[in-house]
Amino acid sequence: MKQKLFGIASIVLVFAIAVLSCKTDVGNDNIDLIKIGIDGLTMDNYPRVDGSTSTDPLNYIIAANLLGLEYEWINGGDVSNVTFKNYLELASSLTGKIQCSQTHNAIIGLIDNNSDLIIVARKMSTDEKQYADNAGVSLIEKPIALDALDFILNSQNSVDSLGVEQVRNMYLGNITNWGEVGGVNEEIIPFIRNANSGSQEMMNEIVMSSAGMPDWEVSYADELMLWSMFRVYSELKANIYGICFTPHYYKEYMVDTLDDIKTLAIDGIMPDSNSIKNKTYPFVADVYVSIRSDLDHNSMAYKLYEWLQTEAGKCVISESGYVPN
Repeated sequence: MKQKLFGIASIVLVFAIAVLSCKTDVGNDNIDLIKIGIDGLTMDNYPRVDGSTSTDPLNYIIAANLLGLEYEWINGGDVSNVTFKNYLELASSLTGKIQCSQTHNAIIGLIDNNSDLIIVARKMSTDEKQYADNAGVSLIEKPIALDALDFILNSQNSVDSLGVEQVRNMYLGNITNWGEVGGVNEEIIPFIRNANSGSQEMMNEIVMSSAGMPDWEVSYADELMLWSMFRVYSELKANIYGICFTPHYYKEYMVDTLDDIKTLAIDGIMPDSNSIKNKTYPFVADVYVSIRSDLDHNSMAYKLYEWLQTEAGKCVISESGYVPN
């Protein structure tokens, strides 16, 4: 069942036993998958974890499950005044160990040894890899879940579906008017995200890679570059003829009011859990857990890294709303 992640003050945490259960529906049966936690893991020795905006809920749900803490997601009201509404009211010994520095900063922080483990929406970019090489650091990046890149419009735009090549050509500047793709005779406003943001790198890799990428920094005016994920939604609500992209998980689980926004089908396929899982939706992306290659294998961080690849870890990933890899 799809859950929404909202609220700060309304989160409830209760200490529970070390053996946890996770329910999944198989046919008409409700099956309990028993998950064994990580031996010796406590709030005091919990690893320093960081991540991207869209994986922030997952990091808290992992902690809640492994530490035996109850949680719930509550609708916090008007999202227009809140970008993130997903923080658990954790005990003071755990506060500060789970951060959300966003994708680029989380990767740099891991390289700089400011965190032990990160869950992010992409692998290192070329410049981040160069930064790691200069620091003499290598990362292990393991896919653990699937997300997708959704393309969204103002709901007043008459276009409901685009082809992969149409999307690419919009961002290459070869298609500039909605009339060329079945819409009204109005100029297309193609918004992008800032360089090194998780969604922009997803755009570069899974949408534009085979089409030749423009020099975004040079070819796009400042007003077309959006510096926060939430601003994508506010800009499209104000621009009937705009288009932009957003991680599917962020749209489905971290944004409250979508009344003025609609999602495009791509090649006739809508992004949902089924089309993401079977990869029939064209723009599916991996979500990664990353650690430094020199991480102590006896550390809790390494044990968490391994646990995320187990059936127990996949169960929690599924509980968060992500599709396990």
